[in-house]
Amino acid sequence: MTSISENIDQVSAQIAKACHLAGRSSDSVSLLAVSKTRPAEDIRAAYACGLIRFGENYLQEALDKIEQLSDLPLEWHFIGPIQSNKTRPIAEQFDWVHSVDRFKIGQRLSDQRPPGMAPLNICLQVNISREESKSGCLPEEAPALARQLSALPGIRLRGLMAIPKASDDEQEQRRAFADLRHLLQQLNSDLPGLDTLSMGMSGDLNPAIAEGATIVRIGTALFGARAPKNA
Repeated sequence: MTSISENIDQVSAQIAKACHLAGRSSDSVSLLAVSKTRPAEDIRAAYACGLIRFGENYLQEALDKIEQLSDLPLEWHFIGPIQSNKTRPIAEQFDWVHSVDRFKIGQRLSDQRPPGMAPLNICLQVNISREESKSGCLPEEAPALARQLSALPGIRLRGLMAIPKASDDEQEQRRAFADLRHLLQQLNSDLPGLDTLSMGMSGDLNPAIAEGATIVRIGTALFGARAPKNA
């Protein structure tokens, strides 16, 4: 079984190759290690290999790990669905939130961000493939929602996030990622300075980078098969 160190090397090489093929600098893509269901020692091992950005889906599990790893200078990203009654600890403990999909959540995160902290970086989650089972605003709703979110003082809108419909067809994958990139370009005409496309996971990393991803969210390829979530 390969080690986390070997997996990180392989994923980093894949990112570098995809960037080269796309005519991009490898520095233009950040690797977000999706550490949900993984124990704190796996995160510590990944940090020892140079990773600092970690993404979590489950709030209580994440808060436990943030406490256990408080001695490390990690950057914590919340990437899961957000319930309105859970926004305060997210606002207090995280550096980024990728899954804001309605104004109420953004407003609560803004209001609950502690005054001494920098604004919370957020991405607007877009249901780019229009799947009924997926979270995210619809693409046509994004411009108005982005304007509302950008006016809130406790958060900083950085860009867009999406989880496109699963597909083995690379051209279909690329079309969905291109749609998100075009939407970001549209938003930038009204809200200049948006710089983030959080898109691409272990199975569609290459097409995401080809279409402009700036953050790729990788779990399985780094840590192996997902561990069972504790009840």
